[in-house]
Amino acid sequence: MMSHNNLTEQELLKTILEPLLEDFQYWFSRSRHLLETERITFLSVEEQEELLERVKTTQQEVQTAKLLFEATGKQAGVDTRALVPWHRLVAECWQVSMKWRSHQQENPPTA
Repeated sequence: MMSHNNLTEQELLKTILEPLLEDFQYWFSRSRHLLETERITFLSVEEQEELLERVKTTQQEVQTAKLLFEATGKQAGVDTRALVPWHRLVAECWQVSMKWRSHQQENPPTA
């Protein structure tokens, strides 16, 4: 019975955590690209730099978690105390990205 429970936990980690870590990597990569290549005019330079630094730091945390997950044969989880701030940062980046796209549509570059 014990091994069945462990298998279930391991499958749960593989089914949920693995794609979640990949999603975090994807969204932080997109956010980092936007923040490094565009001037987000509704943020101050300092705010944009601070957001970029938080994205870079969190990217490293996610990469470390993914490496540990892989190194343990997909048996190590991630504490929800780490996941919650990552999710909040993704949500913050989505808001910035949506506002930036909206701002770009309302104020197209002049040629």
